[in-house]
Amino acid sequence: MPMRWQQGDFIISDDYAALDITLVHNFLRHSYWAKEISRETVVRALENSICFGLFYKAEQIGFCRVVTDCATFAYLADVFVIETFRGQGLGKWLVDCVLQHPELQGLRRWMLATLDAHWLYEKHDFVPLKHPEWFMEIAKPDIYLKENS
Repeated sequence: MPMRWQQGDFIISDDYAALDITLVHNFLRHSYWAKEISRETVVRALENSICFGLFYKAEQIGFCRVVTDCATFAYLADVFVIETFRGQGLGKWLVDCVLQHPELQGLRRWMLATLDAHWLYEKHDFVPLKHPEWFMEIAKPDIYLKENS
């Protein structure tokens, strides 16, 4: 049974069937972190994540997903609220609901990457890496540009 949170006319749900995949894809393909990502890649990512839609009445206005094993680790990704609904605390509420989700309790580590929203995540106890020397990555920032050529 999908989880659902409500504040007035705003709803957050983890019901995958309720997601507007076109809205999510259109937002992500114009974002700085997933520029030109294909719809097929977005669908595959969503199918393999716990997804959260933010809705105003019946219209989706925000989104985020969690990549996780539901036991030890979670990566918060693709968090957004469309521009016309920003500044109302909806992003904070969205992250609050994600962190309260029953399948995401007792995890040892949460991670995320952000260029410009540190202020949002700091409200949820996210901090810079204490030991960045422990972490490594393979980064391919232009991969979506190549998949669309």
